[in-house]
Amino acid sequence: MQSLLPTSIQIPKVLTIAGSDSGGGAGLQADLKVITALGGYGMSVITAITAQNTLGVTRIQDVDLDVVEAQIDAVLMDIGADIVKIGMLASPEIVRTVAKALRRHGVKRIILDPVLRATSGASLGGDDTAQAMIAELFPIASLVTPNLEEASLLLGREISGPNDFKLAAQELLDMGPQAVLIKGGHLDSTHTQITDFLMWRSVEDELEVILTKEFKHYRVNTINTHGTGCTLASAIATYLADGHDLLHSVAKAIAYVEAGLEAGRFLSIGEGPGPLWHMHDFYPTALAKEKGI
Repeated sequence: MQSLLPTSIQIPKVLTIAGSDSGGGAGLQADLKVITALGGYGMSVITAITAQNTLGVTRIQDVDLDVVEAQIDAVLMDIGADIVKIGMLASPEIVRTVAKALRRHGVKRIILDPVLRATSGASLGGDDTAQAMIAELFPIASLVTPNLEEASLLLGREISGPNDFKLAAQELLDMGPQAVLIKGGHLDSTHTQITDFLMWRSVEDELEVILTKEFKHYRVNTINTHGTGCTLASAIATYLADGHDLLHSVAKAIAYVEAGLEAGRFLSIGEGPGPLWHMHDFYPTALAKEKGI
């Protein structure tokens, strides 16, 4: 008898391991919005609960280590993941717990966004956490995506601008990951053009080579930039899970973030810097509404 069940359909499965943002603009809430908007199936492991809004972070509560591990086990033992995106890990102990669990499950593709400070300036992980990331997660990461401040914290010296990117990326790559993307958006607003710098390992004629690519794009004139780092890393992860190569995934993710910033320029969410508009492909932007388009 012919089965009446529909043919099995596979879509990209992306697991985000990150902190919760009660304001919805960053953290795993932003990650899940991005994954869904780009056609993936999002799953989550909560590492910390933050009380935050557009004005800042008022409280952080780490999730118990056994609960973090149990969440990872529950997802990977049943659903699985084509790729794992890691965001806020608020303590060295959480870093080690996550790394141990991912190794145990044999996860091969990991995008690490080393979140150490919120857009508002609140600390989301100190130097001990940064060093734990370097020791435990860099060696198994497919891509690490620090902004300027995070790269400076990881390297222990200031990264002041695009002229420093190549050396900084090489030093970070030497710590173990397969690729590094240094994001230039945190340069002061007098820089109207943003440079993001990608460096990655490749194999040509059975020899490992190091390749680089600069992505130059304009700065969107907006204060609504909350969650851009989480959004970019999640977009890269989703594009990779959907079968795009690294270079194409990074380029498409940058374009997605840029479009979200442009669409969210006039959104009024909260009293401080709000989020970009993750769903710009599906719903009218505030600018379009303002103009009556």
